[in-house]
Parts: sequence; structure tokens; C-alpha cells
Amino acid sequence: MGYPDQRFDVNLSILFTELPLLERPAAAAAAGFTAVELWWPWIETPTPPQAELDALKKALDEAGTQLVGLNFYAGQLPGPDRGALSVPGTESDRFRANIEVAADFAASVGCGALNALYGNRVDGVDPAAQDELALENLVTAARAADRIGAVLLIETLNKPESPRYPLVSAPAGIEVVDRVNAATGLGNAKFLLDLYHLSMNGEDLSQVIAAYADRTGHVQIADNPGRGAPGTGSLPLEQLLDELTKAGYDGWVGLEYKPGDRPSAESFAWLPATARAAR
Repeated sequence: MGYPDQRFDVNLSILFTELPLLERPAAAAAAGFTAVELWWPWIETPTPPQAELDALKKALDEAGTQLVGLNFYAGQLPGPDRGALSVPGTESDRFRANIEVAADFAASVGCGALNALYGNRVDGVDPAAQDELALENLVTAARAADRIGAVLLIETLNKPESPRYPLVSAPAGIEVVDRVNAATGLGNAKFLLDLYHLSMNGEDLSQVIAAYADRTGHVQIADNPGRGAPGTGSLPLEQLLDELTKAGYDGWVGLEYKPGDRPSAESFAWLPATARAAR
């Protein structure tokens, strides 16, 4: 048990950001990793030119890195936005325009998980109306994910850093997962269990793992406080990942932490080099 028994991937939207996007897969590979994930890289557009999609695919292929997770378009992220799918008007339209683009790109690189960030509450809009719009868009996204043999991920964030985001507890995220699966009958909506966000919400992480490991499609980690690498805070991350394994989770664990003031490649000392390649 312990870190060497996990399947880690590197989130290239928070690590190696000192490099241009197309250089990050090779940097991750040079650090010993063969699996990566990404937030939607084109924050200004849900429908980038095909040449840019092709260039990213080439960078992943040439580095020998497998993309194992991809966000749908989520607005300005990093930035003030936390998704687009529940935001009426232009942002919802942009999310819808992105669904097939993201799914087709995921299919082209063999990525089996698409993450749909819910979006912030909007002043003057009935939350129930936002939830209705969200379900409609999530159903469409789940069907697109199913078309390519992928799962749709629903992520819980944390209230201190995302005060307008409505899914700030594990039960709230699971409720949306269940609602989407009930509407589609596909069963491919899964929970994205982020130990950092859940800890920021003050949840009992062991209890969350015991309750929801069987509905979890992806895991992400960072230490708390600080959202740094494991060992920079006080979370017992190695123990918690062992609990996930014992509960039956055998999927990817995304490294979604801030490297601090050092180059990203220097932030992996906590993980033996022999444990970094995908297995």
C-alpha cells in the first residue's frame, strides 16, 4: 500500500504552467509520468481551430503521455468562473457548442473521462432554473461521453474559494450524479472526489470515501492548507488513498496541486520516480 501503489496523473493546467501548453506533456514525461489531465485549455473559446486540437494531440502522442481526464469548456478557469453549464445565456450556449468538440477530441486521444463543472450561481436568476438548465446540459454531455465510451464527471469544489458554486459538499455532488443517471439511464455519470476541496469544506474524508467510493470516477489530490504537494500540509493523503483502494477504487489519482515557487519538476520529491509511470 501507499503512494507507489496508486495510478497518478499530472494535471497540466496547474503543474508545468511555467511552460507553453504544447511543451507540458514532454515535461511531464521527463519527470517520469505517462498520464496527464487538463482543464479545457482554450478558455476563450469552446470551439478552437482544428489545427490547435491537432497540435495538442501531437504533443501528447510525441511525449508518450495518455490524456486520462479533460474538462469541458468552463469559462475563465483559472479565474472568476467555475463552469458554464448552469449559467443562462451565452455561457450555456458556449458549453453546448463545446460538448461534441470536447468529446471528439477525447475520443481522438483515448481519454475516458470528461469533467463538467457546474457553474456559479447568478444574481437575479432562480437557482431552480439554473438547476433545470444544468440537468438538460449534463444529460446532453453524458450522452456525448457515452458515445465515445467515457464517463461524465461531476465535481464538488469548496465554499471558501468558490462561494457562488452550489456543489460544495460530497452529497450535493452525488445528488447531481444520481439525477443525471436517472435522466439518461446510462449510468456513466460519476463523482469526481477531490480530497483537497472536500477537506476545505470540513468534511469527514474517510466517511466520504466509505460512502461514495463506488460512485467515484476520478480522484484529485492536493495538501491542505495551501493546495501544495503532498507533505506540505496536514492531510493524511497516503492513508486516504489507501482507504480508497480498500473501498474498491482503482482509477486515476490526479495531481492537482500548486508547485509553489519552484519549478514544477522539483515538486515531485514525495513520489519515487519508479512510481510515476502509469500502470
